[in-house]
Amino acid sequence: MADFPAAWRLYPLGDAAVVLELGQAIAPATHRLIQAFARLLAQQPLPGLRECVPAFTTLTVYYDPAALFGPGRPAPYEQVAGYLQSLGPAALVAAADYVPGPLVEIPVCYGGDFGPDLGLVAGHAQLSIAEVIACHAAPDYLVHMLGFAPGFPYLGGLDARLATPRRAQPRPLVPAGAVGIAGLQTGVYSLPTPGGWQLIGRTPLRLFDAARAKPSLLQAGDRLRFVPISEPEFHLLSRGH
Repeated sequence: MADFPAAWRLYPLGDAAVVLELGQAIAPATHRLIQAFARLLAQQPLPGLRECVPAFTTLTVYYDPAALFGPGRPAPYEQVAGYLQSLGPAALVAAADYVPGPLVEIPVCYGGDFGPDLGLVAGHAQLSIAEVIACHAAPDYLVHMLGFAPGFPYLGGLDARLATPRRAQPRPLVPAGAVGIAGLQTGVYSLPTPGGWQLIGRTPLRLFDAARAKPSLLQAGDRLRFVPISEPEFHLLSRGH
């Protein structure tokens, strides 16, 4: 794909998907390109398009090969890859004009039973617990993608001082709403699942509810801000959710 910038790459994923790789590192510029391609595909879908799945550095495009077969037509993969290549110039323009999603505030009660690993993170960072809370709540995070469990946000923007290795022994069950750190990542457990992230707090908000019109509270491209709250405030907000 000679017309693509050198950092971009297309390759097949099985016989019904194409991976568009737009960078080698987690970065806002790469995120903007991924979102630009995803929006262009939503506005101008190719025949047989099934789903687009954004990740940190890639957009995976799933398609129906049967919808693309025909006499004299290129192989389905070549058609999809060619179509993505044709969107490149428009994607560069759209990425330059990209407007991030809404800012969603997530109230968090840090420490105690809600954040049993807060002290460990503080010790690893050589910061006080108050400093860890302040550092964690300071940035506006970017939701790069959802994954692992429905509605689970993978965030960019964690203060590097808070980077802490995962637990050596994962917990068999982490409650929904738990806020954790794993390496340079921070996130919120959207459903009760096993997990090995270091838990520093919990939000009373439901990040995923299948009964809602929009089940996931967050979408890729949204911004997120953690807001510290007290335990009484947590219980008060819990009754409303």
